[in-house]
Amino acid sequence: MTTPLRADQLSGARVLITGSSRGIGAQTAQYLSQAGAGVVINYRNKAQRAEKLVAEIEAAGGKALAIGADLTDPLGVARLVTQIKEEWGGLDILVLNASGGMEADMGEDYAMKLNRDAQVGMLTSVLPMMEPGSRVVFVTSHQAHFIREVETMAEYVPVALSKRAGEDALRGMITEMTGRGVSFVVVSGDMIEGTVTATLLNRANPGVIEQRKEQVGKLYNVDEFAAEVAKACVDDIPEDHTRLVGDTSSFTSSA
Repeated sequence: MTTPLRADQLSGARVLITGSSRGIGAQTAQYLSQAGAGVVINYRNKAQRAEKLVAEIEAAGGKALAIGADLTDPLGVARLVTQIKEEWGGLDILVLNASGGMEADMGEDYAMKLNRDAQVGMLTSVLPMMEPGSRVVFVTSHQAHFIREVETMAEYVPVALSKRAGEDALRGMITEMTGRGVSFVVVSGDMIEGTVTATLLNRANPGVIEQRKEQVGKLYNVDEFAAEVAKACVDDIPEDHTRLVGDTSSFTSSA
């Protein structure tokens, strides 16, 4: 596992990564911490897992803070933002990584609440404490980013539509972000091996991961994709940029 950033590249930076107690969010937190950033580990209900990650980061000489908050609950988000402001004074990087919608018993509208409404609510809440030069990174998938042009698996359609709606809603805030000197970047990837979503899709459609690998030759794993998210936090890239990670031929050719 190669660290994608220099050890001092984010010295003193304050970062919030939503949905970061495991998977892509957790590994992104590790990478940013190794680059000198203080990272807020946000979780919905896995406090023990989040605290373990904080302990690992601190043991390696980093700085981290675990804060629980259901992003679909405005009061929870308000408490999260208040704690960050009290502890660190503000934020320099917001990574909107949390997503879902395939969970059972969460309600028919849960995907849209989390993947669109909560993303906008989170950004709206933290934007006032982000200084000029700060950055917002939204993490999505090719299946969602290209959903209007290319069909995806039936089980993933509600998630894809809601994540695309979230991306569009955040793009609708670019003028406000730019006015504050805050840049916005979208990082989109194909299926990522080892994620909960990929596991659920493979459970619903046995063999779908291997089929996709045969189509494109390679799928990124959690560490590899997290490295791309980490780089998107610091790279000098165009305003309102979308970084497409991995093969996109089956999406762009169809589109």
